[in-house]
Amino acid sequence: MATDATFIDFIREQTLAAGRMSFKKMFGEYGVYFEEKIIGLVCDNQLFLKPTDAGRRVLGEVREAPPYPGGKQHFLIGEQLDDPELMSEVIRATAAALPAPKPKAVRKKK
Repeated sequence: MATDATFIDFIREQTLAAGRMSFKKMFGEYGVYFEEKIIGLVCDNQLFLKPTDAGRRVLGEVREAPPYPGGKQHFLIGEQLDDPELMSEVIRATAAALPAPKPKAVRKKK
């Protein structure tokens, strides 16, 4: 089951206070970006954040699950999504704890 665009809109509304969020369609689902860092995935109308100690401190008790079969464990965001203030805080904390994206290699012309 693919993610509905309305669910992406809901996440966007709930995380508006966090800052510059974007969602990029990939493999039929979505990557979740905060200021150019990928911080999670949306799969089957569920939000998964990359696990970090900072995110765990903000969320408290977390449920972990892979976003797709064979995937790494992520924080599965459920009822927390209904709290925009909490979501903004956990998104900023998660992004701060993750490394900066690696620069893309420049392709040489043949």
